[in-house]
Amino acid sequence: MHWDWQVFCNSTPSGEATACFGAAGDITYLQWMMSAWGWTASVAALGFVIALVAGVVVGVARTLPLAPMVVFSTVWTELFRNIPLLVQVFLWYHVLPVFVPAFGRVSSFWLAVIALGLFTSARIAEQVRASLQSLPPGQAMAARALGLSLPKVYAKVLLPQALRIILPALTSEAMNVVKNSSVAFAVSVTELTLFAMQAQEETGRGLEIYAGVTLLYAVTALSVNRVMASIESRTRLPGLVGAR
Repeated sequence: MHWDWQVFCNSTPSGEATACFGAAGDITYLQWMMSAWGWTASVAALGFVIALVAGVVVGVARTLPLAPMVVFSTVWTELFRNIPLLVQVFLWYHVLPVFVPAFGRVSSFWLAVIALGLFTSARIAEQVRASLQSLPPGQAMAARALGLSLPKVYAKVLLPQALRIILPALTSEAMNVVKNSSVAFAVSVTELTLFAMQAQEETGRGLEIYAGVTLLYAVTALSVNRVMASIESRTRLPGLVGAR
């Protein structure tokens, strides 16, 4: 087996790629791969922000003493977590524009971000719900007795604890978002997976191309893991089981 890392220094045949860092033009495969890495990181980061915000809101709604909110949040969770992510991406890209023409003007990048974010939000919502319900009910009762409104009970008493408890699970979800961002290739977002497929076809050097892409995925996921672990260690609740 012969490794030829020089392939990354070769210019692409077309000389063009959707650039994330700098302008498109006469670029090498290494530059193209780094550009694709930027798109992967962008899809993952924005998808996780959407997932976190929507997941917290839906998770809280599942614990409210309001039947319509519980029904809505339950339907949301079951809908998005039980449909495969790739199918959801295709639904956003191919099906929804038929019924809502405005979606036809949204870029494939943002459709992939939305699909990834909502898919992950259902998983985070379940974690938030379980975390909130694991807290002693006396805390909410005491807060209400002190005159706090229900929104303030959640914002000042319950959610700060619940989010700390689920940080290990959020770390896993953040790493999963990085890996799941690869589905964006299905709607022609030039991220790492699409780059690998196209570059391998053009160069015939699949070993080197996929080795480079695998390394970047691993570096990204491990970096997310370290960042989340640092946040967890700084915000861990005193006395929490497993505290370091």
